[in-house]
Amino acid sequence: MQIRISTRHGSVSEETRSKIMAKLEKLGRYFERLTDIEVTIDLERRDEPSIDLKVNAEHKHDFVASLRGGELMASVDQVVYKVEQQLRKYKQKIQEHHRGSGTRQPGASSDAGPAPA
Repeated sequence: MQIRISTRHGSVSEETRSKIMAKLEKLGRYFERLTDIEVTIDLERRDEPSIDLKVNAEHKHDFVASLRGGELMASVDQVVYKVEQQLRKYKQKIQEHHRGSGTRQPGASSDAGPAPA
């Protein structure tokens, strides 16, 4: 999994970058097949930084979340949480789809009612 952090209109310290990296690495626990994570931090408004998070997974479109908020790390936490929810929902959808394929048994329908005599 490759993680890229880029900034616009300023820069963030190495300490902040490492904290963000640690948070993003935890996304792999929710969905194993993540290939690429890209974070863009826009510091044009220092009091309201904008965070864009894009996560690529194998065989799936991108998971995307954006936020313009107050404190930088609080905004990062909220954006990561949004993507976590998307990943959980997608993984649950996949698991339910696979579980549903083998549960039916032919001829065992309870809706048929009594057999005609």
